[in-house]
Amino acid sequence: MIQQLFEIGLIGATLATGLVAGVFLTFSDFVMRALGRAEPAAGIGAMQMINREVYRSLFMTLLIGLTIISILLAVVGIFFVGRDVALWLVGAAGFYIVGVMAVTARKNVPMNQRLDSMEHRSAGARAYWATYTRDWTRWNHLRWVAALAAAIGYLCATVTVAGQV
Repeated sequence: MIQQLFEIGLIGATLATGLVAGVFLTFSDFVMRALGRAEPAAGIGAMQMINREVYRSLFMTLLIGLTIISILLAVVGIFFVGRDVALWLVGAAGFYIVGVMAVTARKNVPMNQRLDSMEHRSAGARAYWATYTRDWTRWNHLRWVAALAAAIGYLCATVTVAGQV
């Protein structure tokens, strides 16, 4: 029973982390570029709405929930699973916690909060917009690569566990 729960959690973490990586990739690949090419007031207003709506989304549940799941899987890996699986789990957790959550909390969220505090048609918002889109997107590139690395780590752990059964 516990083994089955672990395997289900591992598969769920693999899929959920892949979904998070996909959302970040979407922003890095074309959303931010499209917003940057729009009239500044339109791009700023759209990004402000996105940043407000994200708090009520399934994405936010996955983003935060995976932090807890990553820690739990790493602990289970260290204390209850073989070394090979534990290495994948700890590596995946490290990529997720440092590359996704720490970057989100220390870089992207403060930029979002600053943008949100501005009136979207103001000169200050227009002046900040070019810097915002450039810097936010650079940090987002790191988040999608880290989330992808975490998903690959969870996938490798899953394959390793499957090979032991």
